[in-house]
Amino acid sequence: MKKITFVALAALALSSCNSGPQFKVNGVVSDANGKMHSLSDYKGKVVVVDVWATWCGPCRAELPHLKKLEKAMEGKDVVFIGVSVDEKKNYEKWKKFLVEEQLPGVQLFADGWSKITKDYKITGIPRFMVFAKDGSIVESHAPRPSDPSLQDMIESELRK
Repeated sequence: MKKITFVALAALALSSCNSGPQFKVNGVVSDANGKMHSLSDYKGKVVVVDVWATWCGPCRAELPHLKKLEKAMEGKDVVFIGVSVDEKKNYEKWKKFLVEEQLPGVQLFADGWSKITKDYKITGIPRFMVFAKDGSIVESHAPRPSDPSLQDMIESELRK
């Protein structure tokens, strides 16, 4: 079983099953407001993960496109999860950024280039990943929101 750590208290695990790689939740994740989140909360939904950081210019450039995509997907069985790789010393800066930019979706803090970046071989950000309703990996190198093919990919998964 492969583990991915978003924060010290939370872990996701990838395992194999008949429908392909899955992620299962072994814990819960706290957002900037202290609300606890577990990926099992999103069972039956398409999950789009955005690995990003406040200091990342290309990440910031994708924000208007990401907001537009999230707006277009409102009311559908899709959830957007942002995972920041900002370092712990910038936690308050990250929280302030979330408010200033009015970032929608679920926003989580990974505390630097953590295990998730190693497990998914993430060497650059932004990095988008799409998971099917059953938790299987659709694409671990998904297009950015500025590329219309990401919305097409999500809509294709929603039809399944």
